[in-house]
Amino acid sequence: MAGNSRQKRDDALVIALARGETIAEAARVSGWSERTVQRRLDTPYFIQQVRETRSAMVTRASGRLADAAEEAVRTLRDLLTAESESVKLSAAKSILEMTTRFRDAAELEERLTRIEEKINERLNEIETLPAGRN
Repeated sequence: MAGNSRQKRDDALVIALARGETIAEAARVSGWSERTVQRRLDTPYFIQQVRETRSAMVTRASGRLADAAEEAVRTLRDLLTAESESVKLSAAKSILEMTTRFRDAAELEERLTRIEEKINERLNEIETLPAGRN
């Protein structure tokens, strides 16, 4: 039974730290002392648990944002047929501005990917040079 309680406290600690809580707040939430929290943070395995938990949180949040973005786009599209000309104009401007931003971001991502590929190709070439030539 004691192991179960310890696991629950560790889980609470990992979640608190993954959310960005301070050591003091994470200790309070989990029931551990600040010293124990600091010792846990000196352990690579524990740090990895916090990182994985944070990554999972970010992934879930990204999914919720993507879902909300779809709903926002539907709302903007609906506003294009509103009776008010100013509402239509505002919706049209928003759509055009966002389209441009998304396109720019996609192009930048594509360019960055190509640059990373070229760097990796060069690094691979350097690694395959005979000793003394790199």
